[in-house]
Amino acid sequence: MVFNSWEFALFFPLVVIVFFLFPFRYRWIILLVASYVFYMAWRVEYVLLLIFSTLLDYWTGRQMSKKELKSERKPYLYISILSNLGLLFSFKYLDFFASSFNYLVPSTFLQIPLAHLILPMGISFYTFQTLSYSIDVYNGEIKAEKHLGIFAVFVSFFPQLVAGPIERASNLLPQFRKKHIFDEQRVKYGLQLMAWGFFKKLVIADRVAIVVNQIYNNPSDFSGLSIWIASILFAFQIYCDFSGYSDIAIGAAQVMGYDLMKNFDRPYFSKSISEFWKRWHISLSSWFKDYVYIPLGGNRTLKWRWYYNLFITFLISGIWHGANWTFVIWGALHGFYLIAALQLQPISSLIYSKFSISKKTFLYKFFHVSVTFFLVLVAWVFFRANNVSDAFLVLKKSIEGNFVAQITDLILLFKQTFINLSTAHLKNNVVLQGEDIGIKFYEFIMVLFSLAIMESVHLLQRKYSLRKEIAKLHWVIRWGLYYSFIAAIILLGSFGQASTFIYFQF
Repeated sequence: MVFNSWEFALFFPLVVIVFFLFPFRYRWIILLVASYVFYMAWRVEYVLLLIFSTLLDYWTGRQMSKKELKSERKPYLYISILSNLGLLFSFKYLDFFASSFNYLVPSTFLQIPLAHLILPMGISFYTFQTLSYSIDVYNGEIKAEKHLGIFAVFVSFFPQLVAGPIERASNLLPQFRKKHIFDEQRVKYGLQLMAWGFFKKLVIADRVAIVVNQIYNNPSDFSGLSIWIASILFAFQIYCDFSGYSDIAIGAAQVMGYDLMKNFDRPYFSKSISEFWKRWHISLSSWFKDYVYIPLGGNRTLKWRWYYNLFITFLISGIWHGANWTFVIWGALHGFYLIAALQLQPISSLIYSKFSISKKTFLYKFFHVSVTFFLVLVAWVFFRANNVSDAFLVLKKSIEGNFVAQITDLILLFKQTFINLSTAHLKNNVVLQGEDIGIKFYEFIMVLFSLAIMESVHLLQRKYSLRKEIAKLHWVIRWGLYYSFIAAIILLGSFGQASTFIYFQF
């Protein structure tokens, strides 16, 4: 079941109504049944993997809680780690490593057969969530959960089950023991956040995907401006798609009284790659920091070892995202960016000091935000490309073509549109270079307008709480805004076919 489906539109209100109607002592059962139904709507048989992971980590956690010494807990920690990673490897990486081996060793005697297993939805997320629980119990940071049902809800909680945020047991588990009463304000705030998530997904991400998919699936047919526009649009597509999912998940949990961690914080306003990773997929980046980077030694070691720790962490992060060399290169690029930034920091500091350039000036911020976005954009090419050769082809094509002529044509098309928006000719005009890439020009204008709305909201959020500002408005104006926003989603959203979220494949 996906959030942007009519099934969920019926499922969620029903779950909320039943949840609040039943006494508190039965609510974990409601959540557990709802979560399993939500997951089984995809494939019934794969719920067995979720049950296996739940029972395994519940048992290892309980066994570790009975041991006082870490040395006595370690075997159970190893069972948890090896079992969860083994499960993840079998379904996600087995064919990747087999095909890579077969390519590197082209021998008929050593060819490894491919298993062709279907990747279980959300397996990367719930295995990492249970792994963090096992590690925290091992380190004595939390106590093992005694209630199997509540632990099962923690693992399978349907709002964040298949694409995060990856929650920590210390935050989420205690919330299932608290009695949540119906809170009108929480419900209102939760629904507002869900609506914002649907706007980003349906109005921006799914419409932008038409252009991105057409160009990235046929990179040899395009060049220059087309490639750049598609690459920039993908940066916003993946942000709106994934942060939209997180907003819906956090909002849905909030309606029922639960608080999930913030997963995005205006990442494209980052002034460095390091800052970007503090704002992008926060639950995953903090997971890798706490359970990979710091155990490797973090920055409290020799410089070369520090760089090694950074690079390995991001390399693993790339592999986590997908069983493809494109993701490996994507992760390696971000690791390289961070190491290069550390190496260049003394030089940049010296230049800024010599020319008395303040970090508070608009020019400084604009320059660093632009450079960071460009570096992220280059890395996104590998993330989106179907294979490594396509990624390099996209990069090669991005510097080809007559940019001046293409930009001139695009400006003329904008001008023509605003002269007469009603003619049938314009409605059949396409976006880039007169090539039919599946999205009409008026739709492209609509996407740009939606992006402008989103970025305006992001800018306002830097100084104001929009929730509080909206709450101050007269109820007529306030509800007028609500209905107008819902109408905009319905009228401007892409409802042709419910598309899955990008991170479902991870």
